[in-house]
Amino acid sequence: MHIAFLTPEYPHPKIGKSGGLGTSIWGLANILSESGINVTVLVYGKEKDSSFREDGVNFYLIRNIKVKGLSYFLTVKKVQKLIIRINKDDKIDFLEVPDWTGFSAFLKLNIPIVMRLNGSDSYFCHLENRPVKIFNKFLERRAFRRADHIISVSKFTGELTNKLFNLQRSFEIIPNPVDTSKFSNFSNSIQSGVILYFGTLIRKKGLLELPFIFNEVVNVFPDTRLYLVGSDSFDIITGSTSTWQLMEPLFSEAALKNVKYFGPVDYSAIKNHIARANLCVFPSFAEALPVSWLEAMAMGKAIVTSDVGWAPEIIDQGQDGFMVDPKNHKEFAERICQILQYQDLQESLSKNAIHKVNSKFSKQSVFQRYISYYNSLV
Repeated sequence: MHIAFLTPEYPHPKIGKSGGLGTSIWGLANILSESGINVTVLVYGKEKDSSFREDGVNFYLIRNIKVKGLSYFLTVKKVQKLIIRINKDDKIDFLEVPDWTGFSAFLKLNIPIVMRLNGSDSYFCHLENRPVKIFNKFLERRAFRRADHIISVSKFTGELTNKLFNLQRSFEIIPNPVDTSKFSNFSNSIQSGVILYFGTLIRKKGLLELPFIFNEVVNVFPDTRLYLVGSDSFDIITGSTSTWQLMEPLFSEAALKNVKYFGPVDYSAIKNHIARANLCVFPSFAEALPVSWLEAMAMGKAIVTSDVGWAPEIIDQGQDGFMVDPKNHKEFAERICQILQYQDLQESLSKNAIHKVNSKFSKQSVFQRYISYYNSLV
């Protein structure tokens, strides 16, 4: 079987940094390749055209064509020609495309297209209560409607996407995988009193709520530290070029002294930051099925997260983590303090989190569901 992935991002030194979309494809591409399945990854939006092969995966980097008013359509045609050429040399059984901005809306191929729902622009705009660009929603709806098959990383994402586009597409739920061989428990590395957030510093992930939450924690445990790891970002509401700069004045004077922002780090270094933390926090308002939560759980970290739609598909409340409304700063902080105060609770959450990821979200368990689904399509 030959599966090709079309994506705007992928975590690789030759390609660039990536968010959850690229990370999920990375996990699938690796395990498919290791299992003897032919894998091709096509990444559009790059600075130049190039190709290479690594670890059994063929990579094609594609430079977008820039012509005012025609860039999207010309780039789609360029990608289409490349896929046709690859398919001619080595038949592609399925092309997997993302829902983000509906890039595949006008692709014309004699190859079955499988759309993976990781969260479209329409989806995230809805969760953030802000308007979506009309052209983006048009492309996303058209691409969603035209896809031959649909996979969603969560039930919540699949149902909400159908609702937003006023369609009733059936979909298979296959979550994002975690490589538990790379993300595993290193309990001897823990630094006492460290809370970690890792991911993009952006409003939709609740980063402007986090200072108020941490202020409450420091009132109870003055020596607690908050470590932040990830890229800074533009804020769409205020127009600020830095979410971190928006965060800084929200911390109390005492809390800010205990905050350290490391900036972006290589994906391979994330696990070292996770290993040192007592617990991880994710007060996000907009996700599909966040890999970061699963990576923290795989490493045996107690986590406190938002309680939004997808969260119960990952967490059993009080057993392997806590879910709280991110705007309820006091309750969110109380859950953090509980974990910091009671070692037995922290150990129980840790043990159950590892079991949850190994049984439901490890790359081995996800691969079995994934390949069974594709075999059923064949």
